[in-house]
Formats: sequence, C-alpha cells, structure tokens
Amino acid sequence: MPTSKTPKQPYQINTQGIDLLFGADDEAPPPQSISLKSIQLPPQQPRRYFAPQKLESLITSIQQQGILQPLIVRPLDDEHYELVAGERRYRAAQTLTLETVPVVIRAFSNDEAWEIALLENLQREDLNPLEETEAILQLLANRLQITSDEVIALINLTAHPKRESVHNVMHSEQWLQLESIFTALGRFTPNSFRVNRLPLLKLPDEIKAALNQGEIDYTKAKAIAQIKDPQQRKELLEKAVTQDLSLSQIKEEITTLSRQAASTPIITPQKTLSDTYQRLKNAQLWKDPQKWKKAQTLLKKLEELIEENVSN
Repeated sequence: MPTSKTPKQPYQINTQGIDLLFGADDEAPPPQSISLKSIQLPPQQPRRYFAPQKLESLITSIQQQGILQPLIVRPLDDEHYELVAGERRYRAAQTLTLETVPVVIRAFSNDEAWEIALLENLQREDLNPLEETEAILQLLANRLQITSDEVIALINLTAHPKRESVHNVMHSEQWLQLESIFTALGRFTPNSFRVNRLPLLKLPDEIKAALNQGEIDYTKAKAIAQIKDPQQRKELLEKAVTQDLSLSQIKEEITTLSRQAASTPIITPQKTLSDTYQRLKNAQLWKDPQKWKKAQTLLKKLEELIEENVSN
C-alpha cells in the first residue's frame, strides 16, 4: 500500500478520480487513444480475482461495440503509462490483441492512484462481502496512514463507548476522519462495520480463498465456516463447489455432521488410560505366568517412555 509523509486532510471523496470514473467532471481531459503496449499494471493492485465468465462477457461486448468507457492512466514518462482504473477492460483488450485503447491521462500521485483503484473496486457488481470488507479497510488505512490492523483496533473501540479513554479517542481528529470516510462511502457506520464485516476476516483461509476466487457465494461460505473440524469443513467445501450444492443442501450436510458428532462418544486420553487400567486390573494377568511376563515387558516400555518424557 502506498505511503505518504504528508498527513492527509479530513476525508473527502476524491471527486477528481471518481468523476473520471463516472464521467461527471466537465473539466476532465477528453479521452485519447494510446498504444496498449505502453500501459503497464501497477506493482500492487487491490483486485486479485476476475470471474472468467464476466471477463468473457466483456470481451464479447468489446468485440461488438468497442471499449465504451476509457481506462484511467497516469504518465510514467513520455511514452509509458501506469493503469489506475479499468483493469478488466485492460485484460480484455490484451486478450483481443488490440493495438490501441481509449484512455484519460491524469497525473495522479501514488496515494491518489491507489485510492481510485480501491474506489473502483468497491463499485464492482460482483464484489462479495469479504472483498468489500478488505477494500474498505485498505481505503481506511491509506487515508489514515496507518496499518489495517490499527484500523481494526480503532474501529473496535465502538464496542466500549462508555470508557473514558475510548471517549477521548473517539473525539480525536483520527476518529473524526474515520467517521467521515464511512459517511462519504454511505454503506456503514464504524459500529455496523465492526459487527457485520470484521468477523469475515476470521473465516478459515480455505473459505476466504473460495470466496475471493468466486467458487462459492457468501451465504454458503458462512454456513460452511460454522463447522469446527478442519477436515470435515474442507470436505464439505469441496463438495459444495464441485457439486454446486444449494444453501439448503449445505445446511442438511451440516445437520448430518452434527448428528454424527453427537452420537460419537468423545474418547479423551484420560478416559483411554482409565479404561485400560480397569481392564488390566479385572483381567488379573498375574495369575497366568506367561501372560504376566508379556505384560511386564509392555509395562517396562511404558516406564521407559515416562522417564524419557520427564527427562525432557
């Protein structure tokens, strides 16, 4: 994530970048055509996954109508540009081996370019809740010039509004700036974001990966995440993806797993030892010399194992 030594002012939507994205800036420069090969992707991008079917649909549309909305780029030198917004169009143009593409060229700073990319990411129709959560956290971290973990800690203060120290922090310039960002985005308050979105970051890694790759939707992923056993969770996730299970089918699978778990007795190491001791005592192996000799050999190995554990 880009960093800056200059503190940012209280948050305002970057109208220069947003207006360029949606064509509302009368003073924006007109689009012009440049070589596709002169455009390069930024070193770090907020968007990590593109649904193949969505990209194919865009490719078909461009074949029929051309690129209707120009890409946004910023100049690197006289002949090279860095993509700021429009990565799907850029990738579709590459697939179609287009020689030129329409662009709007603006001299954005690193922070401005990163922010516009994040904001464009938040406008995606196919954005799932986890991706949206991550994008908002990145935007907050960029604007407040702190890490995502520090943003989360700041937002979590809303869980303790009556503490005096929290009261002071929540009236600080940093907190007011955070609130203004949420107001500008118009989707959450800090508290609703904490309650409804931050828990998504604690989803198991395989669930988050399936979500970000578009393999499963959020409601199904959330249901599967309830399974505590990692192996059972992984198996159900794979089954849900490969067989395209509905949410009701997934819930039926979870109910079945819960019933199996309830009917299976929990055997702890302590119970195993206790049961073995009782069975050994009841068997009275010492009455049979041969069996007792075998038992003593095994008991000696156990003693050696215990001594080895104590010495370590």
